[in-house]
Amino acid sequence: MPRYALKIEYKGTPFAGWQRQKEHPSVQQAIEEALAKMDAEAPLIQGAGRTDAGVHATGQVAHFDLIKDWDAYRLSEGLNYHLRPAPVAIVAAAKVSDNFHARFSALKRRYLFRLVSRRAPMVLENDLVWHVRHELDAGAMQEAANHLLGNHDFTTFRSTICQAKSPIKTLDRLEVETVSLEHGTEYRFHVEARSFLHNQVRSFVGTLERVGAGSWEPDDVRDALLARNRAACGPVCPPQGLYLAEVGYPEEPF
Repeated sequence: MPRYALKIEYKGTPFAGWQRQKEHPSVQQAIEEALAKMDAEAPLIQGAGRTDAGVHATGQVAHFDLIKDWDAYRLSEGLNYHLRPAPVAIVAAAKVSDNFHARFSALKRRYLFRLVSRRAPMVLENDLVWHVRHELDAGAMQEAANHLLGNHDFTTFRSTICQAKSPIKTLDRLEVETVSLEHGTEYRFHVEARSFLHNQVRSFVGTLERVGAGSWEPDDVRDALLARNRAACGPVCPPQGLYLAEVGYPEEPF
């Protein structure tokens, strides 16, 4: 049976997350239903990351096996046709080796979080960014972020319902980029690791925003990390600014 990989873009606003659920729409369900219209015996698909409700993606990856040998271009075109009008797009498809696994073969995952600071309400992108009205200090946020780099016990920045066996992860990148807007500033948090704990990125950004606003000092983030206590974490920021931007593999499938 040939195995295929998909690179997927989606707007997470109308979905209860990536993973299929009994009572709420999910991105996985939308793709599986589109696939079933092309192949009645199509199996469940496996995604690289289980994004939460309201979280978006520009680089989600999923794989599945099919009985029929499809041309990858025709497969992606057919899926995009059947996915309409859901805000989900297959941006690339490829035939991959039998040992490729979207989740377990991944060597890195990169998330992007978009935060916009401006006085006026967000109208066009209100569900695509986290909007705050106060100014932020990007330098202080980066100084605080540097304390989180490397291999640590991230219990403080881990959801209490996280199912990971260990809170120990290695954070490879946490970079704060500043983009000037006509009527404000966008702060882009680039976060990269092999894998993440549940709510880890949103816990990072919510805590760093407190540093940028002046409520925390950069060294307070170091102290929170060392506390290994969820109660020491800053607020968890809302999901709408978060994007699964990239999943990396030993051999790129697309």
